[in-house]
Amino acid sequence: MPRLPAPLTLPQHPREPKNPKEPVRLQGSGDQKEPHNRPEPRALRRRRRKEAATAWAFVSPAVLVILGLSVLPVIWSLLLSFQANDLVTPSRWVGLDNYHALRQDPNFHQAVRNTVLYTVLYVPLSIAIGLALALALNRRIRFVGLYRTLFFVPFVISATAQGVLFSFILDPEFGAANSLLHHVGVSPQGFLSDPSQALPLLVVITLWSGTGLCTVIYLAALQDVQQSLVEAARLDGAGRAQILRHVTLPALTPVSVFLLLWQTIQSLQVFDLVYVTTKGGPLGSTTVIVYFIWEQAFKEFTAGYGAAAAYVLALALLLAALVVRVVRRERTPRTKAAAS
Repeated sequence: MPRLPAPLTLPQHPREPKNPKEPVRLQGSGDQKEPHNRPEPRALRRRRRKEAATAWAFVSPAVLVILGLSVLPVIWSLLLSFQANDLVTPSRWVGLDNYHALRQDPNFHQAVRNTVLYTVLYVPLSIAIGLALALALNRRIRFVGLYRTLFFVPFVISATAQGVLFSFILDPEFGAANSLLHHVGVSPQGFLSDPSQALPLLVVITLWSGTGLCTVIYLAALQDVQQSLVEAARLDGAGRAQILRHVTLPALTPVSVFLLLWQTIQSLQVFDLVYVTTKGGPLGSTTVIVYFIWEQAFKEFTAGYGAAAAYVLALALLLAALVVRVVRRERTPRTKAAAS
């Protein structure tokens, strides 16, 4: 039988005898003797420093990666937002001029409107459809495992691959969508080249891929709903709608709050699907904030202006997280009071 590993730097307690039959000696007693194998305090400190150095040697690569790829870029971009910088010539300090320019930029206002509209359409629909699919798949039906897999597979596909796929399907001239509409007698549509259709179609594409995550998370949460409460509600004469409203949905509240925050953050940061499909067009109808930031920094070479827009987005994400947290804190006492 293998022996347990000995602790590294846990010295023997001064009041604990080595032999269980040996009487315990107090520290103040004159006849107390130090154990022969107990390390000296200096040696003990040296051993602890050595082990700390070894631990930092293992941790330091991850710390350097975090500092180099997250902390330092955040600090550098914050300083960059107060400068006029084209990434080529030396920068010039301009203070809050970049932020004042954002307030007067109609293109930025359009990007904000597009992002808000995209978020308002996508987040509630993804959560509602995910909940509906989870309730439908949370039953004992044939091939339920296959159905769950099929609904989750689009979430695994990258947004770039989705953009390329739907660009071919929705092509105004050679796409399969217009070919199908032609067979049913409907006139060809512009789809992603139509300013009135491009953004809603991006929402539909994202729903096709992003709803699978909500479905899987809700399926896992439905397994934790106490069946005793459901059975008690049925014995009291409650129907399916009443059980869903008064038992299931309150139990899913923490999961719904998490999905609301997660989907909001994801929708506010959408970029790759827009970049692959529409490039922000037509006529700026699909230009979202992150694409606007990329365009200003790496296309117009106004990196300071793009950094200021990025920090406006970061502030919006922080406010969204704070609002969800406050709402959750206010709802928690009410839920507990209702349950009691």
